[in-house]
Amino acid sequence: MSALGTRIWKSRFIYLLILPTIIYFAIFTYAPFYGITIAFKDYKIIAGIMDSPWVGFKHFESMFTSEKFPTLLKNTVIISMYRLFFGFPVPILFALMLNEVRHMLFKRFIQTITYFPHFLSWVVFAGIIYNFIGPSGIINLVLVNLGMDKFNFTTNPDVFRSLIVITAILKDFGWGAIIYLAALAGIDSQLYEAAKIDGAGKMRQIWHITLPGIRPIIALLFCLQLAGILDAGFDQIFMFLNPALYDVGDIIDTYVYRLGILQSQFELSTAVGLFKGVIGMILIITANSIIRRMGEKSLW
Repeated sequence: MSALGTRIWKSRFIYLLILPTIIYFAIFTYAPFYGITIAFKDYKIIAGIMDSPWVGFKHFESMFTSEKFPTLLKNTVIISMYRLFFGFPVPILFALMLNEVRHMLFKRFIQTITYFPHFLSWVVFAGIIYNFIGPSGIINLVLVNLGMDKFNFTTNPDVFRSLIVITAILKDFGWGAIIYLAALAGIDSQLYEAAKIDGAGKMRQIWHITLPGIRPIIALLFCLQLAGILDAGFDQIFMFLNPALYDVGDIIDTYVYRLGILQSQFELSTAVGLFKGVIGMILIITANSIIRRMGEKSLW
């Protein structure tokens, strides 16, 4: 038996443990890649993917020349940038504040309350939000009782993007803080003791010890979120979107859903989805290279 075979046989139980994971990703992640070829074919359901005729980049040309594509790309990028700019710092700030809480019972209570929305689906969470901001919601009920006019949050294009960003932050900031709290727990407490002896206040300790301690995690998560810049959140936007908001809220994912599922244009929807994936790959490679050159831990 070769040296490689000997090593595999010695670690055979470890390989057996990871085998179900490999099979899972092979079936549900890599096997569906074959469906990407639909983007380059004139897909016929009866003929199947294999026997449908090739059409080259015809569907990509249709996508780039479509009147809707600039609006879709603009809405997707703007909403994603808003979520990144306003949403990314919130879990960090929350973790820093929670880390300073010394009453463990109160700390766990706050953690439980803030983690809970993450486990709700967007269907349930959007229903709760509608109970507050809907035409008959609590906010409009208060406005009417104060003698003011109702404000239609759900069909007003001026507030739609703000609504998306705020609800996304409310749902996931507690869950997002978990990894930062874990990183904060790994910082050597002797550094804080030394800083106190040197007369450093709380803010100076955070600036010179805490933030540098979690900087690799911040860079890593920022890299991952940057890669999803064209993933503006289908589930969330689908729950809040209606035809009156298409100009400011229709994103690539919702357009792909309407094309692929409702209009059965599988080729064009696959081409749009492939474009989104390629852009995401370019962004994550670029961000990873920048982080590595800055001396931080990179993804690879």
